[in-house]
Amino acid sequence: MTYGVANPAPSDRNAADAVQSAAKTNGHGSPAQKPVAAQGRLPELSENEIQKNIFLHLRTRGAPGIFAFHPKNASADMAGRKSGIHVGLGVEPGIPDVIVIRRRLPDCDVFALELKRMSLRGKRMTAHDINQERIRNRMLNCGVMVGIAFGLDEAIAWLEQNGLLIGRAA
Repeated sequence: MTYGVANPAPSDRNAADAVQSAAKTNGHGSPAQKPVAAQGRLPELSENEIQKNIFLHLRTRGAPGIFAFHPKNASADMAGRKSGIHVGLGVEPGIPDVIVIRRRLPDCDVFALELKRMSLRGKRMTAHDINQERIRNRMLNCGVMVGIAFGLDEAIAWLEQNGLLIGRAA
């Protein structure tokens, strides 16, 4: 049996319940604050909020045979000695936020999705954004299906279009 987002390990048998419960709280057990509407619109989701929602979708309606994860690479952006240590250990700064491996006999496919806030669409790229683009191009050259999504709706649509989610979001 393969364990991951679509099939939690036996020790994680209540993982989906915990994720749904965490979505209703601020992560510390107390109720989450409802977003305040500004001029009739909800505030923009942060990249962390988009990512949490993406993994909730992958856990609850991920296609069979997928393994999805987030590579914890934030420390790779450090400067100085620690950066050198992490790079020496194989950490690659700029790896996309969501990696999905899908088994398709006789081999498997790899997908990589970079998540961005909606307000960043069309903005000038920072040095970090340029490095992320360079990494996505390197992954693309290795046969990885790469994408970039601005906002939650685009991210869900990308996952659905690539057959990584079952059904369609409302």
